[in-house]
Amino acid sequence: MKKFNIRKVLDGLTAASSSSSATAQPGTPRENDVVQETLQSEHFQLCKTVRHGFPYQPSSMAFDPVQKILAIGTQTGALRLFGRAGVECYCQHESNAAVIQLQFLINEGALVSALADDSIHLWNLRQKIPAILHSLKFNRERITYCHLPFQSKWLYIGTERGNIHIVNVESFTLSGYVIMWNKAIELSTKTHPGPVVHISDNPMDEGKLLIGFESGIVVLWDLKCKKADYRYNYDEAIHSVAWHHEGKQFVCSHSDGTLTTWNVRTPAKPAQIITPHGKQPKDGKKPEPCKPILKVEYKTTRAGDPFMVLSGGLSYDTVGRRACLTVMHGKSTAVLEMDYPIVDFLTLCETPYPNDFQEPYAVVVLLEKDLVVIDLGQIGYPIFENPYPLTIHESPVTCCEYFADCPAELIPALYSVGCRQKRQGYSKKEWPISGGNWGQGTQSYPEIIITGHADGSIKFWDASALMLQVLYKLKTAKVFERARGKEEKPNTDIVDEDPFAIQTLSWCPESRMLCVAGVSAHVIVYRFSKQEITTEVVQLLEVRMQCEFSEVDSPDPGGEQTPTLPTPGASSSPQESELPTQPSTGSNSSDGPRDNIPCLQVRSSPLKQSPGNQVELVIQLVWVSGEPPQQITSLAINSSYGLVVFGNSNGLAVVDYLQKTLLFNMGTSELYSPSDPYQRQPRSPRKAKPSGDIPTVTSCMSRLSFLYSESMKKLRSSHFTTCDSNDGSNASEDRCRSPTSGSTSPCNSDDDKKQNFIEKVKLKSRRFSKTVANDFAKMSRKISSSSEQKTDLDARDNSFTRSRSSSVASIDRESREAISSFHFCESFPRKTDSLVSPCLLVGTTHGSVMMVALSLPPSGDQRLQQPVGIASCGTLVKLKGGILTMALLDATGTLLPPFFEQWYDPNASDEEKEKSRKRRPASPPSSQESQDTHFAILCSEKQAKVVALPSQTRIYKHSITETSFVLRADVVQMAGANCIACFCANGHIMTLSLPSLRPLLDVNYLPLTDMRIARTFCFSNLGQALYLTSPTEIQRITYSQETCDNLQEMLSELFTPVETPEAPNRGFFKGLFGGGAQSLDREDLFGETAAGKASRSLAQHIPGPGNMEGMKGAASGVVGELARARIALDERGQKLGELEERTAAMMASAESFSKHAHDMMLKYKDKKWYQL
Repeated sequence: MKKFNIRKVLDGLTAASSSSSATAQPGTPRENDVVQETLQSEHFQLCKTVRHGFPYQPSSMAFDPVQKILAIGTQTGALRLFGRAGVECYCQHESNAAVIQLQFLINEGALVSALADDSIHLWNLRQKIPAILHSLKFNRERITYCHLPFQSKWLYIGTERGNIHIVNVESFTLSGYVIMWNKAIELSTKTHPGPVVHISDNPMDEGKLLIGFESGIVVLWDLKCKKADYRYNYDEAIHSVAWHHEGKQFVCSHSDGTLTTWNVRTPAKPAQIITPHGKQPKDGKKPEPCKPILKVEYKTTRAGDPFMVLSGGLSYDTVGRRACLTVMHGKSTAVLEMDYPIVDFLTLCETPYPNDFQEPYAVVVLLEKDLVVIDLGQIGYPIFENPYPLTIHESPVTCCEYFADCPAELIPALYSVGCRQKRQGYSKKEWPISGGNWGQGTQSYPEIIITGHADGSIKFWDASALMLQVLYKLKTAKVFERARGKEEKPNTDIVDEDPFAIQTLSWCPESRMLCVAGVSAHVIVYRFSKQEITTEVVQLLEVRMQCEFSEVDSPDPGGEQTPTLPTPGASSSPQESELPTQPSTGSNSSDGPRDNIPCLQVRSSPLKQSPGNQVELVIQLVWVSGEPPQQITSLAINSSYGLVVFGNSNGLAVVDYLQKTLLFNMGTSELYSPSDPYQRQPRSPRKAKPSGDIPTVTSCMSRLSFLYSESMKKLRSSHFTTCDSNDGSNASEDRCRSPTSGSTSPCNSDDDKKQNFIEKVKLKSRRFSKTVANDFAKMSRKISSSSEQKTDLDARDNSFTRSRSSSVASIDRESREAISSFHFCESFPRKTDSLVSPCLLVGTTHGSVMMVALSLPPSGDQRLQQPVGIASCGTLVKLKGGILTMALLDATGTLLPPFFEQWYDPNASDEEKEKSRKRRPASPPSSQESQDTHFAILCSEKQAKVVALPSQTRIYKHSITETSFVLRADVVQMAGANCIACFCANGHIMTLSLPSLRPLLDVNYLPLTDMRIARTFCFSNLGQALYLTSPTEIQRITYSQETCDNLQEMLSELFTPVETPEAPNRGFFKGLFGGGAQSLDREDLFGETAAGKASRSLAQHIPGPGNMEGMKGAASGVVGELARARIALDERGQKLGELEERTAAMMASAESFSKHAHDMMLKYKDKKWYQL
């Protein structure tokens, strides 16, 4: 019987209701009759896959010494679990409260987490996606410390009031046994001892519990006798306590930087007091106080001195010194400086038993932004090489791209050049966190993630098989001179911080050509080579982009540059076509405005380039008459044509990187033909309709990179004018409005509130650079204005606020049309064309899509000598909102990707070059003049359209969103077909079929989208996507049903069946004379029979979703017979318990019946029958 799928029914209703949006052009036959679309709604399902990177804002850590699994909790309630390289898992507490402590049930496949909201949770790690089995929420007391002894099911919980409660971790019920603070301390003590900061049992006697209070009091509690055996008092507050494995001594760390060692049977005074980092006075006085020692661990070895590891305790005179970890071994003391503050540390030991020699071999140090593992077995304490991808945030991520199904030889090539960049001096031992197993997924195709960073670096990551490993790192800042001091800092910067930050990038995986654009209006073209070279002079091309357009209140340009259409192969001015070997010396005197000056200085000394991406050409935009160059908003490279094209709010430029010449430099308004109906002309806009009728069509988010450091420019401008907080369209409409229109100007009463909101956003984003903070503020404005402000449908003034040196110039830029997207293709540039030819699709922030025809000379020497011809062919179509992506399909619906050139090593011999240098063959010319053979796929922030070529008729149209706007859109391949994948600012992820634009998926994935997610979200082929979910973490998701179905197999396993090590041998004499560890039957003490029931109002038990049914599912997988047997035992115990309860109930019932029967017998014993 066929399964009923409610989602398919809903998708069908959605498709039916959106028939008015996705419509065909009247009079045109529907192309769906010709193109057979195979993608259906059942091919799509959205789910998270894995999360990579360093846990953001870590707060606690735990380690299972048998399973070799590390768990890290964060301040946002997240759990990250790590095993061997490639084994990692992410979980999230629903409350999002900070994780204050973690405790493994060692070798049990379970984990207890304690949160700041006074709840504890039991996680089942025996399934691939861990789930909560039980939760317990305390109502009257705050949790401060937890302790779970090895191989015990009773969890000790210390509270802020100083009490200790005991929880059965199997049933997650409270025991009636409670250690009250007033019973633990001396009766003569008049003050409260403070919260419980430590709980541990004596390694040699489980019946003795050591309790540390914050005030400095330590109590050794006898669990059987329910009284305090010894009390240890010290004047300074306690932060941590550590036992010697023999149970005769323990060490306390204090707030004054001291360590006190106590003999258990001598509570009067400490056996030793030391201040590890204190200066010892010569007169024998007490050492000067130091910073608190936050944690100490005391670990013993059989063959040598014990290790004492501690964090903190530095003297107060070390102001500005970095956080340190101190390792004391015998008479030697090593102070290890860390790059970030220490959150927690754990000493890894050979045995899980606390009553044996510990034999420490490593220390795991959790820092605020890093995870370090130190080898204790080698001289100098080297660190282990970290196999996890925890360096994503080494510099803030500014852009991200995702490539699935790459050429097979690409990852080995990147790895071969990246392995030479690895640091030396690591420990030679294997990574000690080695638990878990890799997934057994069948999907294996090469995946590469590229991240651009604020320091100008670019990282290539291998993302295949749900793993992540850094392959290669490229430093783009090496091309430029660095200012050595503040006095040498050039005053031509357009950003205060991170002048080398990557804004956008374009990469061709087949040819390995890379093109990057930075925030300082520079573009760098890289070739990939496996050989090291030294470039004597970096090739530099300076471009002067200036645009004065005729519109609104200035119909006559009257500027320095008159708009002229350049002849093919010629530049728009002689100065722009020069290729200076050194930066040109422009005007930068204090008397006149800056002119012809780039923002960065290209290095003049020889540049040694390692194997990998090597600089081919540097392109810099220069200042024009005192105006800084506008940042680059779109970028594309084509290896088959040898061209780089980039655009900004001034226009676009095409550069031939083979000939190192500028081919084309034109303002956006000049791309329109004179008879173009979409050409922007001065006009008086219609009156704005009521806010509830028609949404705005302004370019709400036209290319996120365009927003980078907007407000930084405002701060640096000589004359700052506060613009209206809505879109630029409102400002433009205000100044274009006819005096007789009768409409009032937009109300500015909310300016102060919105400005205060922007300032708050800037203040809170302290971890980002200023540019990113302003990104966030700008997006907040855009989203609010998009949802609140409604304007006329005909409004075309869609742009961003950009401040200039005068208020008039600032208003001018409000309505400037910027380039937002490019796409190289081979199609029909004009309606009259019958043969395909190279062309360039250009999209703008106002929704215009224009065609530019390219005329390429023959390959070989002629390509390097003859110029490339370029001609603008006018507007193809107009859409609402800025253009985000464009693509081309053939008549059968097959995607036509841009042509590319196969990779060849530019530094290899000529023979090798010719062997590998084969261009992709061109498609045969089409002679079908009467029929459209191509479909142009166009997607903007508001809608998508399909246009037939060469007739340039609209075939399909679909309105994607009315109340929001699309942040990212990509044409992707999935399940052997193509579709458009969209991510909206309201958090929705949608897919549309091609070419009919049928809605296939619409899921409200992220209810709140911040600037970081918006800037880094990207789709890839085969149903993959990712975004930066925090400043340090990448979240990968899939929208493919096939991947979701196979996800369980692809995910790694955390728990593997491992035998618990044998307990240490007590020895003959210890067994004879009563030495060795003393066991304790905790069930007799803490069970309901002996201790009674706890108060119901103290804590509330909450059963978790991952109960016995979840464990059954885990047992049916790879865990095997061991887990199955454990579950069977649990079920058997559960059933036995239920049987025992039913038996007791029956006995009570029988006893009651017997009693009533006896009473009846006595009542009627002496009565006659007639007295009844």
